[in-house]
Amino acid sequence: MKASQFSSTSGGLEKHLKLTETASPPPATLSPEQISIEVISMALNPVDYKIPELPLVGGMMVPKPASPGIDYCGRVVSTGAAMKDILKPGQLVFGRLDKPVKFGTLGQFITAPRAGCIELPSGIDPDHAAAVGTAALTAYQCIAPNVKSGDKVFINGGSGGTGVFGIQFAKLKGCHVTTSCSTPNVQLCKSLGADEVIDYTTTNVSQELKSKGLEFALVIDNVGEPYDLYQASDYFLKEDGKFVQVGAAVTLSGIYNILSRICWPAFLGGGKRKLDLMQVKNNADDLAQIGQWMKEGKVRAVIDSTFEIGDAAKAYEKLKTGRARGKIVVHVTEE
Repeated sequence: MKASQFSSTSGGLEKHLKLTETASPPPATLSPEQISIEVISMALNPVDYKIPELPLVGGMMVPKPASPGIDYCGRVVSTGAAMKDILKPGQLVFGRLDKPVKFGTLGQFITAPRAGCIELPSGIDPDHAAAVGTAALTAYQCIAPNVKSGDKVFINGGSGGTGVFGIQFAKLKGCHVTTSCSTPNVQLCKSLGADEVIDYTTTNVSQELKSKGLEFALVIDNVGEPYDLYQASDYFLKEDGKFVQVGAAVTLSGIYNILSRICWPAFLGGGKRKLDLMQVKNNADDLAQIGQWMKEGKVRAVIDSTFEIGDAAKAYEKLKTGRARGKIVVHVTEE
């Protein structure tokens, strides 16, 4: 099969991606709830490289040669026994794999789990569907269980892959949304429905939020910076509110920041508010709700850029800049 693969992550996974037309496909045998899919488009996520690039354990977690990628839109090739009355060969589907694996979505064929795969609603572009997967599920699972209509929500990092969906979901739930982004992305966040936008390049985010008082019911941190955001949330997050940590920089200071948020007790200066570390889970019902909203025009994917599979390395270089507006999509096969 056609695939973009890496056999090393030294210096960065993207430096070793090579396109081959003769890659070995996934095993043909499917468990009852698995689906074999030919990938049309896939979207990038930081986890695609963060796990394989982990020192020592990364190589054990993702056997090589491997194709990165967990998000996709594609067509059903075959199904396990339990799926035969649910999905049919030729149907268009979208979703995500559970985690980075050897046969990732930068390969022509993947084996997908039932919980992360649903039929593509009519009228949705495969590129837009590929962009849903991890980012939209993360945003949905951060917001839907934690808010009610009228709540105020702060989303740190509103213009990234998770943030653009988060703004839209929070507004659909009837929330007032404040978000942060850089100057070039202010209008994008407003166009997605944000009521207030803090430009972190000109304003101290933590101080600006403190000035608002105890008004937020939910804070979602997609960035991990500013480093004092969680500790400062004592001044702007309600006592019964929740701080949800989604993203963080893969640096020693970034890792230390997250560990300090988890481990540093309040009586020694740590934050006092409830802190959750987000762990996205595949859920077909959640994907179906997102797909329905997209079909109805209530939610849209934001595509930063698209690449062909032969330029996958350039796509990951772009992702690692941290400056993508929305999602980066790669075309794997013809629609």
